[in-house]
Amino acid sequence: MSKISKFFKGGGSSASKGRGGPSPQEALARLRETEEMLSKKQEYLETRIERELAVARQHGTKNKRAALQALKRKKRYEKQLNQIDGTLSTIEFQREALENSHTNTEVLKNMGYAAQAMKKVHENMDLNKIDDLMQDITEQQDVAQEISEAISNRAIFGDEFDEDELMAELEELEQEELNKGMRDVRLPSVPSTSLPSRPGKLLAILLSTRKRAEDEDEMKKLAAWAS
Repeated sequence: MSKISKFFKGGGSSASKGRGGPSPQEALARLRETEEMLSKKQEYLETRIERELAVARQHGTKNKRAALQALKRKKRYEKQLNQIDGTLSTIEFQREALENSHTNTEVLKNMGYAAQAMKKVHENMDLNKIDDLMQDITEQQDVAQEISEAISNRAIFGDEFDEDELMAELEELEQEELNKGMRDVRLPSVPSTSLPSRPGKLLAILLSTRKRAEDEDEMKKLAAWAS
């Protein structure tokens, strides 16, 4: 009996039968074994096809009967090979579907575990207590904010003094400083010689002084030449 017939006639273990059917892991293992068997069958048929082609070429028209028999066998092998290709495609599709189903089952199982864990965590939680707790937290945050604002505001002292009196005192101090500065200023001394009352007379004096300086310079030059 072939492996395929054993597979479809219940070649599973007794443990699988006792559980009412194979597990996904066992089914996937069987499918992979079948794929491996069919792949080996493909290799065998491909080898036989090449061999029959070689026989047909060898006999050719010299031994037409033997060549035709070889080609007929090649056709049968090719037909079997095409059937195996289709079977492999079907098994591959079934294996992928089973793998996806197994994955989805595991995902749903883990999500169920997570839901049970969340339910267990929330068992001891009371929504009313949570609302009260959040309200208390909000109130304490408001209190903390008020305390921070009170601490950060600067303290105000000296409100018992009149601001107008303080301004008057400040102006008085500024005036004293100004008077002190005026006393320290020294004015330039008045020239001892009196200036002429008219501009024309002043110009005449300047010209006379210049003329006298020029004459003295000429006299110095003559004295130097004579000596």
